Amino acid sequence: MQATDAIFYIVILIISVVIHEVSHGFVAEYFGDKTARHAGRLTLNPLVHLDIFGSILLPTLLVLSHSPFLFGWAKPVPYNPDNLTNEKWGTIAVASAGVLANIFIAVIFGLLIRFSFLLNLPADFYTVASYIVIMNLALAIFNLVPIPPLDGSKILFSFLPRSFSSLMFFLEQYSFIFLIIFIVYFSSMLSPILLASFSLITGLAF
Repeated sequence: MQATDAIFYIVILIISVVIHEVSHGFVAEYFGDKTARHAGRLTLNPLVHLDIFGSILLPTLLVLSHSPFLFGWAKPVPYNPDNLTNEKWGTIAVASAGVLANIFIAVIFGLLIRFSFLLNLPADFYTVASYIVIMNLALAIFNLVPIPPLDGSKILFSFLPRSFSSLMFFLEQYSFIFLIIFIVYFSSMLSPILLASFSLITGLAF
């Protein structure tokens, strides 16, 4: 991948993770928690959301190492589950919001690719739209992995009995270690899901 392509890819990643995080904040506010708004995080300004490691260093490292799966994250938008009008379903909705936002973006651009022959779009559109679809699908799939602080863990543990809270606390204590182990040794397992999803939405083989 050329340097310009890598930069473009990382820019798309940053925009996608910002939308992901802002979606959490808006859904939390819908359920009664204004923590994100008070913290100034309900904005699309990327400077407010960037995480140096997750938004810049990790994606750059993955690009340079020709990783088959590129992902990253922004600083989590803060919310207080105690402020939610319904703590269980509010937590599930807040956790799901970022994933659903990424899937929505992927579907919109994927359908534009699928029906581009009707729209007379320029050839460069395929490249740009494909980057956007792949990136947003990767973020959605990655964030569904049930490892704290990823959204999948919040969704999973919201359905489990409170007796599992000690397990959640243990995973949260060592979440960075578990996350790195997953990225290094197991993230390639997500590639078939990503490629199948891309083909399903766009009608193209990747």
